Amino acid sequence: MRPDAPGRFITLEGGEGAGKSTQIQRLRRWLGERGREVVATREPGGAPGAEMVRKLLVEGPAERWDGTTEALLHFAARRDHLRATVWPALARGAWVVCDRFADSTTAYQGYGHGIDRHLLQQLYDLAVGDFRPDLTLVLDLPVEVGLARAAARHGSENRYEGLQRDFHERVRGGFLDIAAREPGRCVVIDATGDVDSIAAAIGAAVTQRLGG
Repeated sequence: MRPDAPGRFITLEGGEGAGKSTQIQRLRRWLGERGREVVATREPGGAPGAEMVRKLLVEGPAERWDGTTEALLHFAARRDHLRATVWPALARGAWVVCDRFADSTTAYQGYGHGIDRHLLQQLYDLAVGDFRPDLTLVLDLPVEVGLARAAARHGSENRYEGLQRDFHERVRGGFLDIAAREPGRCVVIDATGDVDSIAAAIGAAVTQRLGG
């Protein structure tokens, strides 16, 4: 259940190379300058147990897991993340900004891998319950641009980047469909521009929806 506190939960979503990590830090500073206590975190991960699961999901060969196994691992990590990090921060009134949340599971494992979304909803109900983000910012850009940006990072967390382009197109379409279905929660941000213009669009959305 959502803590009865003035904290807010903001999630940033999008495909590979959308710039979420950079914008999380920009948003953290922007909110801090406005007097908020801010906790910046990520999924999968964000808590000691969840970070252990993260390595299983984002490193190694693309064929390591099928979509159902991925979904189960993501929700196990998510439960640990919420209990250890997100809910305690919200309970003391902090604003939590998170790099990915359950929409990524829906987009990647549901739209991307074709896992039944009713099954994903059941897993959500079990692991998360009635809790939802206050605001979700979907950073959108063409798949080829995002994959090129991601490849330039040369990191070890590249398992999803190795999947076929049509998978990533389905993921992008999934995020846009989620945003269209839940316009009260989601705002689509054009992520093709420069870092400053994207940050400005995010700040405007947060101010409009949550008061900044």
